Amino acid sequence: MIARYKREFSVSLALGLLLLVLGIRRPDFFQGRNILFLVTDAAPTLIVAVGIALVIIARQIDISVGSQLSICVVVAGLAGRAGWSAPAAAGMAILLGAAMGCLNGLLVAFVNLPSIVVTLATLVIFRQTLLYWGEGESIQNLPATFQWFGAGQAVGQWLVIGISGAVLAVAMAVTNYVPAGRAIYATGSDFEAARLAGLKPKWVTFGVFILLGGLTGLAASLEAVRKSQLGPKLGDGLEMRVIAAAVVGGIAISGGRGRLIGCLIGVALLQTIAPALNYLGFPPEWEKACQGLIILLAVASDAFDRKKGH
Repeated sequence: MIARYKREFSVSLALGLLLLVLGIRRPDFFQGRNILFLVTDAAPTLIVAVGIALVIIARQIDISVGSQLSICVVVAGLAGRAGWSAPAAAGMAILLGAAMGCLNGLLVAFVNLPSIVVTLATLVIFRQTLLYWGEGESIQNLPATFQWFGAGQAVGQWLVIGISGAVLAVAMAVTNYVPAGRAIYATGSDFEAARLAGLKPKWVTFGVFILLGGLTGLAASLEAVRKSQLGPKLGDGLEMRVIAAAVVGGIAISGGRGRLIGCLIGVALLQTIAPALNYLGFPPEWEKACQGLIILLAVASDAFDRKKGH
């Protein structure tokens, strides 16, 4: 069991050691409100991390998710301010995210352009379009019936957490027990072998980009209902966080391997680093350095395991 889930155990151990140090040095870190805030804040990131993990498993990458989330957040906020209910605004954000993912998927799967190039281009296009269209302004004065789904913060936080947990559970079930989910692993392991086995790897690739876009739209709607001010830069840096969480959690950057439960552990570890360093008295500059070191160790470990397997 330990050998099979080595990456998940090692990341869980690192998270446990960090929490142990906090428990000894700063036990006030574990106040109920503080932990609930951290979990709620991590929920949208977990949803996008699940989507990016599926794209990476299919041996692709998408670095435009931050710009996608920014656009979907602004659109959901505008819909909420116009009187739309939170579920209706979420539906619009999901469709918009899926449409942006569709564009990426078309260019990668059927035009055969490298995904890193395509999503780098769409990252800039989406971001600059939003800044030009919205003129850099933030959306404020959202109605109480929209924020926290109209249920109040106490209940709304648990709704946000529950939705992200449900997304993870469904994605795990699909990848473990549904043929379409297994096709993602087959495509990432060997594109040509998957084609010869009767699968349609181009459509699988197309599908994971659309799914990622839809999940990004869902995450954006959760961000929209829990914040009082929605700015066009809300998604800045998201691509770094979710790719890091997936890789740290055991998703092989080379594709075809990894378990989605690792996304939860990776998000938990990376989400805890910043407040933990703050509580322990380290300057904020250490956050990025620690995240970079963790990512480097995760990629090196993956490369070592791949070389050892050969």
